[in-house]
Amino acid sequence: MSRSMPNSSSSRRNFLGQAALGAAALGLPWLTFPLAADAAENTILANSADDWFKKINGKHRFLIDAPRPHGIFPFAWPKVFLLTNAMTGTAEKECSVVVVLRHDAIPYAMRSELWSKYKFGEMFKAEDPATHAPSVRNPFWEPGPNDFNIPGVGPVEIGIDQLQKSGVMFCVCNMAITVYSAVAAQSMGMDAATVKTEWLAGLLPGIQVVPSGVWAIGRAQEKGCAYCFAG
Repeated sequence: MSRSMPNSSSSRRNFLGQAALGAAALGLPWLTFPLAADAAENTILANSADDWFKKINGKHRFLIDAPRPHGIFPFAWPKVFLLTNAMTGTAEKECSVVVVLRHDAIPYAMRSELWSKYKFGEMFKAEDPATHAPSVRNPFWEPGPNDFNIPGVGPVEIGIDQLQKSGVMFCVCNMAITVYSAVAAQSMGMDAATVKTEWLAGLLPGIQVVPSGVWAIGRAQEKGCAYCFAG
């Protein structure tokens, strides 16, 4: 069987997905061993994240579950929640919104340099809203003033940095980072630990790493957040 890597974006994406699923099914060491070895790391993450979740103290509490790229929706819904609460008498500071970036949505937690180097747009099927092509940048970090113009509404501030200024909390799944960085490393002939370290170092300011996205969803709901699926 040929050991050459697929060339097209779709075949590369299929390879990555099949590699991750196949490794999970077969219990391949490169996937299962790191998860067991990172038990201490996850305990530290859990303690840090539990402290982070204590910031959820608003009168109205909302959870956005973002498991994959889905246009502007993972970032538009927090803004809509805040705007319509303000219209109905509840100020931003009285609302708590948590966005969980997990599974295929994890690249939105990372800087544009990583999008370009690892071709996240192709890997995670994430389009650039401006070009409708696989994105080579994080389009939701520090966007321009007119990057997101909604018919009937006008320009809206739905960049991650803009939402953070409104009190929106973002977290990202460490389990997905572990798995996908290993898959990316395998496809590029790199060391898995090195790639994971680079991805974690390239996280955007203010984004909390959590043991897993589903862990975070559970914690947010325990804090009284209503659930909204954004994928």
